[in-house]
Amino acid sequence: MLDEVDRWLTRRSWSAADRPLDRLTAAKRGAGVSVVLPALNEEATVGAIVRTIRRELMDAVPLVDELVVIDSGSTDRTAEEAAAAGARVVHRDEILPRIPAVPGKGEVLWRSLLVTGGDIVCFVDADLRDFSADFVSGIVGPLLTNPDVQFVKAMYDRPLGEEPGQGGRVTELVARPLLNLHWPLLAGFVQPLGGEYAVRRSLLEQLPFPVGYGVELGLLVDALHTVGLDALAQVDVGSRVHRHQDGLALGRMAAAIYRTAQLRLSRGHLVRPRLTQFERGPGGFTPRTYTVDTEERPPMRDIEEYAARRAA
Repeated sequence: MLDEVDRWLTRRSWSAADRPLDRLTAAKRGAGVSVVLPALNEEATVGAIVRTIRRELMDAVPLVDELVVIDSGSTDRTAEEAAAAGARVVHRDEILPRIPAVPGKGEVLWRSLLVTGGDIVCFVDADLRDFSADFVSGIVGPLLTNPDVQFVKAMYDRPLGEEPGQGGRVTELVARPLLNLHWPLLAGFVQPLGGEYAVRRSLLEQLPFPVGYGVELGLLVDALHTVGLDALAQVDVGSRVHRHQDGLALGRMAAAIYRTAQLRLSRGHLVRPRLTQFERGPGGFTPRTYTVDTEERPPMRDIEEYAARRAA
């Protein structure tokens, strides 16, 4: 590990317990905090997450100012569960209709900037179980108490079933090697692909958003180049329990993440942005080919509707 990263780890890695809620609310000084949950068919978990945030961070203390669930085309009761629990629910296709939406998590996060107003935007995945409010207060905390920090990732243990620390397979097999080899200044991040992070809006609106699974790696790499390592931080929030993807889905995720890295290394294009995988069927192995996400949304500050909204 680079000496600079070693120093960064001691200076920019904290625990959620380091900043109690009373300290955070005192430090707000009018800064708005928006929490965004991107959701696709998460009716089993989204309600509990929303209720916890409302109860502990909105009703008990005035830390979170708005709580928005962006529904990206759910076919179950995700929207109803989120609304009943107290979130404002916005469908992805209702945001910026001039630009047709494409499937992908990054697409939803990008569009969320148009329907939120907080100076700090906190993203939280909607499939978390045993959710703790520390996932929000922990990563928002450094942004409220340290003006030099602009981007904060959550770090946590990721169990796989009964096996501790065995989750995050794409992180260990793809993202961590890529970061260590090509962006060694980011080697200190425990969960570079984690979906829980808080960022100053002033930074987010400068960054392009990969539309799919590559969004977390893309934002982290671009934030490093935009504001430097010392403006990035991470906070330990304990353990993250969520639904795990099967091996084939992980392969597609890995391809999208590799493509995101490749684009940032060369600012070129993949020769063949497709991935073929094999599934065993009654007649043997069947090849199935998937398109790898190749689209990115431009920095939000370049979008006419966003500029007009911010000027109003």
